[in-house]
Amino acid sequence: MVTKVTMPKFGWTMTEGKIVRWLKKEGDAVKKGEPLFEIETEKMETEVEAVASGILKKILAPEGSVVEVAKPIAIICEPGEELPPLEELLEGAPVPEEAPKAELTAPPAEKPAKPVRASPLAKKIASEHGIDLSQLEGTGPGGLIVKEDVLKAIEAKKAAAKPIAMEKPIEVKPAEAKPSEALGVPPELKAGKVIPLEGMRKAIADRLSLSARTAVRVTLTTEVDMTEAIRFRDQLMEEVERRSKVRLSFTHMAIKAVAKALERHPIINSLLIGNEIRLMEDINVGFAVALEEGLMVPVVRNANKKSLFEIASEVNDLAERARRRELAPSDVADGTFTITNLGMYGVDSFTPVINPPQTAILGIGRVAQRPSIADGRVEPRWTAYLSLAFDHRAYDGVPAAQFLQTLKGILERPYELLV
Repeated sequence: MVTKVTMPKFGWTMTEGKIVRWLKKEGDAVKKGEPLFEIETEKMETEVEAVASGILKKILAPEGSVVEVAKPIAIICEPGEELPPLEELLEGAPVPEEAPKAELTAPPAEKPAKPVRASPLAKKIASEHGIDLSQLEGTGPGGLIVKEDVLKAIEAKKAAAKPIAMEKPIEVKPAEAKPSEALGVPPELKAGKVIPLEGMRKAIADRLSLSARTAVRVTLTTEVDMTEAIRFRDQLMEEVERRSKVRLSFTHMAIKAVAKALERHPIINSLLIGNEIRLMEDINVGFAVALEEGLMVPVVRNANKKSLFEIASEVNDLAERARRRELAPSDVADGTFTITNLGMYGVDSFTPVINPPQTAILGIGRVAQRPSIADGRVEPRWTAYLSLAFDHRAYDGVPAAQFLQTLKGILERPYELLV
């Protein structure tokens, strides 16, 4: 039986993917469920498993090809089975922009060094920790170096460094440090360096450009009295840590509050795809996590059906795996609404960018003491600004304002979060 391998689709917004590396070559035996190739999408790099067992008869999309979702990229046949006519198989298959040249006409004078085969995740972790991949033995398919191999090398490196004791402390004089080093600026961000717009950064740029070109963005801002929310958080902190092993944050509370508000205002929980406004049944709330190369947005699925304790635990797990580059495609797919919190950086209010095809995003500013008037008296209250950016093509300002009003009420009466 002939099996066409096609470019998979991860999430509503994915339209194409780039073949980063084939983990098998033509003629190799493959097993269903084992990693077959690596792709780069607008959100991450990930390994894709084989959909069937057999022999990898033909690779239709070479490494570096950008392929539309659902287009054929390879053919798997049963052992002994002949490859069908290529005319049938190549229908809809990608055509590489440029065919290989020198390696087909003139062999190199010297035998090239054996290439290092490693997954994108392994490469990233190795680069961050200064691990030489050429010194590692891969335990993945065909000797592929995987994340676990790099983590073991990092632990070995740490263990080897522990017994070394300094005879005297190393002194670094301020005058000997360059300005950027003295300020703690990462080497890759020093003045004069050129950073290619590629990978995750390019994907983010493309998504933001799409949002700017298409969405008719309007931003509504309201001030929320967070005094009771702070008291609620302090009272619940110990119980959340006991149940979820994490520290309760305002982001956890905001995700739960947003999920409850979206239940009451389903038009906000919608996607604008083509000429259709799709009101989604599932309430999947994404939250922005800052990484060195850009933002990742893990998704809490069915957030309205989860308790505050479950949300706190899941958010903590997703955020940690995002920072370790261990998220699966399903962890960042199918979001229906997004939250981004810049309050921890001292930002009071800002206009977030909508992530299409979603129709709204919530920006959360810092919680700070501000003067408030109550019963004719000025008194200090803990408040925060919420900024809702929405796509005016999908709905008008009144539904958006009503949603923001409901969200404000829930946060000012936070005990609703336990119901």
